[in-house]
Amino acid sequence: MAGRQLLLLRRRAAAAGWRRGSSSAGAAEYLHRSIVPTMHYQKSLPRLPVPKLEDTIRRYLNAQKPLLNDDQFRKTEELAHHFEKGIGRELHEQLVAQDSQNKHTSYITGPWFDMYLKAREPVVFNFNAFMSFNPDPKSEYNDQLVRATNMTVSAIRFMKTFRAGYLEPEIFHLNPEKSDTQIFKKIIRFVPSSLSWFGAYMVNAYPLDMSQYFRLFNSTRLPKLNRDELYTDEKAKHLLVLRHGNFYVFDVLDRDGNMLKPSEIQAHLKYILSDNSPAPAFPLGYLSSENRDTWALLRKNLRDNGNEEALQKVDSAVFCLSLDDFSIKDFVHLSHTMLHGDGANRWYDKSFNLIITKDGTAGVNFEHSWGDGVAVLRFQNEVFKDSTKAPAISPQSQPASVDSSGAVQKLDFKLNDALKAGITKAKQKFDATAESLSLNLIQFHEGGKDLLKQKKISPDAVAQLAFQMAFLRQYNQTVATYESCSTAAFKHGRTETIRPASIHTKKCSEAFVKELARHSTGQGFDRHLFSLRYLASSKGTALPDFYQDQAYARLNHNIISTSTLVSPAVQLGGFGPVVSDGFGVGYQVHDDWIGCNVSSYPTRNGKEFLQCIYKSLEDIFNVLKGKKIGS
Repeated sequence: MAGRQLLLLRRRAAAAGWRRGSSSAGAAEYLHRSIVPTMHYQKSLPRLPVPKLEDTIRRYLNAQKPLLNDDQFRKTEELAHHFEKGIGRELHEQLVAQDSQNKHTSYITGPWFDMYLKAREPVVFNFNAFMSFNPDPKSEYNDQLVRATNMTVSAIRFMKTFRAGYLEPEIFHLNPEKSDTQIFKKIIRFVPSSLSWFGAYMVNAYPLDMSQYFRLFNSTRLPKLNRDELYTDEKAKHLLVLRHGNFYVFDVLDRDGNMLKPSEIQAHLKYILSDNSPAPAFPLGYLSSENRDTWALLRKNLRDNGNEEALQKVDSAVFCLSLDDFSIKDFVHLSHTMLHGDGANRWYDKSFNLIITKDGTAGVNFEHSWGDGVAVLRFQNEVFKDSTKAPAISPQSQPASVDSSGAVQKLDFKLNDALKAGITKAKQKFDATAESLSLNLIQFHEGGKDLLKQKKISPDAVAQLAFQMAFLRQYNQTVATYESCSTAAFKHGRTETIRPASIHTKKCSEAFVKELARHSTGQGFDRHLFSLRYLASSKGTALPDFYQDQAYARLNHNIISTSTLVSPAVQLGGFGPVVSDGFGVGYQVHDDWIGCNVSSYPTRNGKEFLQCIYKSLEDIFNVLKGKKIGS
């Protein structure tokens, strides 16, 4: 931007003296009032680039090298180059042409939604992930009713702030001293939305895509035969509450869209927590844990059996609040509770379940098709901050004197024999899977981000190297490994795959046991190859030989699947293995310690894998500290 234009914008900002500061009424309804509108950068976000085909093939072959012997690699290399020069080139050109005609979105959006929505496996265990909140720093605020009320109020504030356009835009600041300042915000708000991203870019700030955020609320994944649908009804004003497998709804917004008083929400939640209704003999929640086609048929039966209105209330609710009647014993129990629970007190199809146990432990279990961790983590950060720094009620607060028996509706579902049999079968499957799922955790306290940054080493790369070393130590091989990486810096970006298993990590692992991982900037190869395969399928083209290569199948059979997050709001997170013989690894690299949460089924020993990770981290940090390493 030219200096004169910048000066003009400064003067306009100063002359306007524009403030959207909180009034006392606004403070009750909103988290904050950003002077830069929430979606200000959305229009000018850069588009996700379609990588060059030759780059994708080169990256693909590099990812295959550590997994194949010489003969296998020669065959895969030959198929890859044949694909690159033939049908792959044709598909790539079609993809580029298609992309240029759809500049409002990214080339991966349609295929990626289809990948999720066409999947027939149950969402729980296979797709839904969890993140648990840290406890409220003030211990007396961890009472279940107090925390449920405060978090519900903060969640509604978040929703209203977002919908009003007052939520601070999500930005990755490389130089916050310049970009995360009031003067910059006052200037950038006058830059047209079609140019605003470039203004941020000039001060090393990268606005992120926020197109997923609207699905956080009033949204549900509806089971349909062959392909599910995402449903959102922003007009609905009620909350869904589950307790003992019973379903309750009550309005949290009035007819004008204003939030109920916190004392009224407290009263209604207290009424639900005091309800002595027994758990239903056939808890409906299990149906949302079923195979998607099975669930689709059962849902049609449910709807046709006189439950259409009740289902509509479930689907359109602002979100699902799950109140559990037990306390958390330890981190393993916490992980099982938040990842899957008992099956009866969750509705896995909702965009998210806010779960609060008897001792006030809280977490979010979220359905993955609508969005990714970036949106959910922002929600959790804001809710944690608001509910702990500006709680709506205190332990001494008294519930409002309102008629909760009239305001709270308990949903009753009419079940025929086929539905009862379906619920029984779903419960049996759920219980068997939950029983077979192992979750194990470690905390490594001999080093963390601080030491690694002093040594100018990527903390994430060290964690990934430890996973490679651990698997080699345990199974004497290198296998396909998936690390999730956000592409939210691009319009409608979702995720890309980082392939941490490389010939460099393999050599390094072998050196320890018997080059560090690279991060993606929209130039990974997985989504590109996925989109080309999707395009071939959609046009009825025979599946190219390249995709029938066993090496391609093995590379996409991600035995080690990893994802990381670190936040002051989040205690730990996790997800199930993406393949039956795999590990799901949620990890956090803190300033002075590293945490890992590993899930597995009986085909793999998660506890032993964690022990190997610990030993690998120990070896790495001993080397960095100049100590000798053990065998």
